Amino acid sequence: MDNDYILNIKGITKEFPGVKALDNVSIQVERGTIHGLVGENGAGKSTLIKILAGIYQPNAGEVILDGKTHHFLAPVEARRAGISVVHQEIKLAETLSVAENMFLGNLMMNGKLVDWKGMRARSKEIVAELGMDIDVNEQVSNLTVAKKQVVEIMHAINNNSKVLIMDEPSAVLTDRELTVMFRIVKQLREKGITIIYISHRLEEVFELCDNVSVLRDGQHIQTMPVEALTKQDLINMMVGREMGQEYPKEVGTLGDTILEVRNLNAGVLKDISFSVRSGEVFGISGLVGAGRTELARAILGIDKIESGEIYVRGRQVHYHTFADAIKDGLGLIPEDRKLQGLVQIMTVKKNTTLVNLKRVIQNGVIREELEDKYSKDYVQKLHVVTPNIETEVQYLSGGNQQKVVIAKWLFQESEILFLDEPTRGIDVGAKAEIYRLINQLVQAGKTVIMISSEMPELLGMCDRILIMHEGRQKGELSADEATQEKIMAMCV
Repeated sequence: MDNDYILNIKGITKEFPGVKALDNVSIQVERGTIHGLVGENGAGKSTLIKILAGIYQPNAGEVILDGKTHHFLAPVEARRAGISVVHQEIKLAETLSVAENMFLGNLMMNGKLVDWKGMRARSKEIVAELGMDIDVNEQVSNLTVAKKQVVEIMHAINNNSKVLIMDEPSAVLTDRELTVMFRIVKQLREKGITIIYISHRLEEVFELCDNVSVLRDGQHIQTMPVEALTKQDLINMMVGREMGQEYPKEVGTLGDTILEVRNLNAGVLKDISFSVRSGEVFGISGLVGAGRTELARAILGIDKIESGEIYVRGRQVHYHTFADAIKDGLGLIPEDRKLQGLVQIMTVKKNTTLVNLKRVIQNGVIREELEDKYSKDYVQKLHVVTPNIETEVQYLSGGNQQKVVIAKWLFQESEILFLDEPTRGIDVGAKAEIYRLINQLVQAGKTVIMISSEMPELLGMCDRILIMHEGRQKGELSADEATQEKIMAMCV
């Protein structure tokens, strides 16, 4: 019966110049359930979310919420109807308090005056309902990422949302924070709130969701109960083909030591020593705050070193800037690709050649035909899905943006490449392509240093793994001896 469905998405189509992002998508979401939404990057998930949230308007189709047809022209209309979104990028007023954020756009009034006391009291009630330790008077900028997400959820509860859309909520959470988030999501379901849960981590879909819908190339492939599926079933529906081995590790020919760090101290880092050989995939593991990213930044000259020695190809170096490291053959694919890896308003072509313009400059002039040639080559090699090389990268999906970042460093011909969370927020198909690319790099004698929060990824792709805890190294394990349990024991 239609009454069983809180949300009925009927025949939604959305087109952008040169791209049909959604093609006649119809999905029904059962009332009071956690409904998974999965698909590769570029499958149409983000576009569908934005239509439900009133950010985009469809070219065709309709959204029926609780039996009423809606055509949202702005986000405020979607919120008033009962649809709220917890975005992957936190969208809160950082300089306001928790209570003030919870009532943004919906202030409690006492006559003509704002009822601050009432808002704080109601905020405390919601905090208590969720079993959280959050001071409602605290400025949001002082909160952890996990608590900021909880504030967004509390804002939705306070707005009496019927449907809460959660877009990659676990992307930046530690395992401990993730446990809390799962508890809250299940709690919301018990309160009768319907959750649409988007995640590339399929383990979460199987742990949390009642039903799951699969999008592929802008089309709805299938909606099924989670209990009727295996992980491989879901992957096959997402990519439209058999994926084969999840971590296609190929052992490279190890050469001489190419990078050595001795007794490095910098900020949180205390007495770090390790060495890496050419042709090796060297992993760095640790919980959030362990100092993994800080280690890469110190080696690359981004952060100042207090003491210690760094050797590259047997020669002691001390990079004063990242530019010095780049010239010496080192590169970094950063954790935050949008802010640190790419210039969003520049094209695929311009981002690809950005760090090595000398390869396309002749007689002091940038040769457009050379830029075109190189960027088209990398788009083809890395299977970047883009209308053309003149498309601004801000219009690409997350996985395709990541491929452009990789293309930039391949074009630079870096010998030692640091990959900081290289597959965060991208789909299984794009992950497989990045893993194959890592194999190609080491087969060519390059060195890859992979920083990752995903232990199966480290175990599946690395030759050795360095484990860190609170800025110190706790041990080093070879691929043969490393297990998830051993790594976690060292991490904590």
